Amino acid sequence: MYDAGTASEFGTASVTMQRVRGIGRVRFAVSGDETRLADLFQSGSAKIRLPKTYSEPATAVLINTAGGLTGGDHLDYEVTIDENAHAIVTSQTAERAYRSLGTSAKVTAKLSVADGATLEWLPQETILFDQSNVSRTIQADLTGNGRLMILESLMLGRAAMGEKIESVAFKDTWRIRRDGKLVFADDVRFSGNPREFLSGSATGGANLAVATLADCRLDAEDHLTTARSTLDGLPASSVHCAASAWNGLLTARFVARDSRDLRSVLMAFLKSYRTADLPRVWHC
Repeated sequence: MYDAGTASEFGTASVTMQRVRGIGRVRFAVSGDETRLADLFQSGSAKIRLPKTYSEPATAVLINTAGGLTGGDHLDYEVTIDENAHAIVTSQTAERAYRSLGTSAKVTAKLSVADGATLEWLPQETILFDQSNVSRTIQADLTGNGRLMILESLMLGRAAMGEKIESVAFKDTWRIRRDGKLVFADDVRFSGNPREFLSGSATGGANLAVATLADCRLDAEDHLTTARSTLDGLPASSVHCAASAWNGLLTARFVARDSRDLRSVLMAFLKSYRTADLPRVWHC
């Protein structure tokens, strides 16, 4: 957007950069014996599509029509799953964060899962390009025995494209509560050259592709053996992973040098652990 309102007598003018604003809200509820859309709102660059599903749970696909994020952009999502409903929320493709002129792009997700309901939050990866700046917040509220499975994966550049990241800023905050009680808090924050702050054995081991999965359900510890055996059975690759479980929460962490290897392992793990295929957009 060009603003000529401050043009001087010499013909100079200021330019106001256009920024992304997007809000997407979706709610699913049980109608009859099926989970169906109960509410949908979308504005700006945040779009939500509802592909037809047959043997799969109801699925919502998030789309950022701006094609990516940069400093000053804002995307806000809200997902509500009513009692006994089951839905998957994913994204059409990888989210890309481009160079920022200083301010951060902000992405927020508010997730609400009622008693007896299940939400699978399975977006595709976020790719951080050189000099990008992103701040992401995920807040989830679970009621009763509601279940939330949440996955987020992050790629710092694309090695196959010869991309090198010299500077990047990223802040990620997760807060998950059950019946108002905090059950999981996870914070990641880094700024600078990732080849430096991820070089240590305790900070990524020079791997520039990472992912975290959290499976919040009351019997999570009963599924740890399944998760670990699934990880052990994955094809050998550059991906390192581990799982743990406690107090109604199972987590798995993944790190890899190559983003393609990480994606392949995540897809294989999710398909086996969930005993179900991923949404079709993951295969495009």
